[in-house]
Amino acid sequence: MKILVLGGTRFLSREVAAQAVARGWEVTCACRGRSGPVPDGATHLAWDRTEEVPAAIADGDWDAVVDVTRLPSQARSAVDATSGAHWVFVSTISVYADSSSPLMEPLVDPITDDVDLAVDPEAYGGMKVACEQAVLAAASSVVVVRPGLIVGPGDTSGRFAHWPQRLARGGEVLAPGSPDDVVQVIDVRDLAAWLLVLAERRTTGVLDAVGTPVPISELLAQVAAGVGSDPTLTWVPTDFLEEHGVQPWAGEDSLPLWLPRPEHDGMLAHDPGPAVAAGLVLRPVADTAPDCLDSPVTALTAEREAEVLAAWHAR
Repeated sequence: MKILVLGGTRFLSREVAAQAVARGWEVTCACRGRSGPVPDGATHLAWDRTEEVPAAIADGDWDAVVDVTRLPSQARSAVDATSGAHWVFVSTISVYADSSSPLMEPLVDPITDDVDLAVDPEAYGGMKVACEQAVLAAASSVVVVRPGLIVGPGDTSGRFAHWPQRLARGGEVLAPGSPDDVVQVIDVRDLAAWLLVLAERRTTGVLDAVGTPVPISELLAQVAAGVGSDPTLTWVPTDFLEEHGVQPWAGEDSLPLWLPRPEHDGMLAHDPGPAVAAGLVLRPVADTAPDCLDSPVTALTAEREAEVLAAWHAR
């Protein structure tokens, strides 16, 4: 297989390239190269995607292309230049307009212009819809993959690693919302391996790329088992957390995986069945957790957690 990875230096795209090299494929990573080196065994083709597509890409005779871009202009130019290859486009579940439902419809309206997410973070899903539309319209063969929350080694978002690191410390742990709230994650290594399966099989269609949906209490128990800990979980309801300034999902003062309910009941509850039928193999979360102990975390600090727990017990 001769595969072009658009990217190849960070998280998912790097994992895709590394695993493709391990399979013995001929791998080219087209990127600026500013985020780090491409994996050993891959060829780095320098390309700033704000510039014209190099002839080496347009004339590459690729078997498959893997792209993770969120910018519509980048998707359009790349697929126009490589439309004869089998395209594996990595989108997101953020394309779904109704996060209260796990159904794959309706989609948010497409945003065909490139938008700076620092200015308008809500544009992410709409730009991904426009990217999907561009690839589906131009590629001769294409599969669109919509991942949920991707976790594992190399993740710099802090949206999961808080839990392995916090649970490994043990003691009383602030657990958010209801223990029955359904969540799901997918290990970056499992997702990358599956993308290569889709490339090799020339699978077509649109598929969610998600892990097994489980109650958050079960997921945290798996994480604790994975890091060899037996903490005490104190479940604190959403309204109390909000009153005390705890933020959902990600960022400073946040508790990752926690989302307001019921408006986000469906966001982390998609059906992995079609993806599994198409070759996705999922590892247990307990196997992912130890590999996140060194990942960067931006979340609720230990001091803030203690404050909120003290307030909860004193209520």
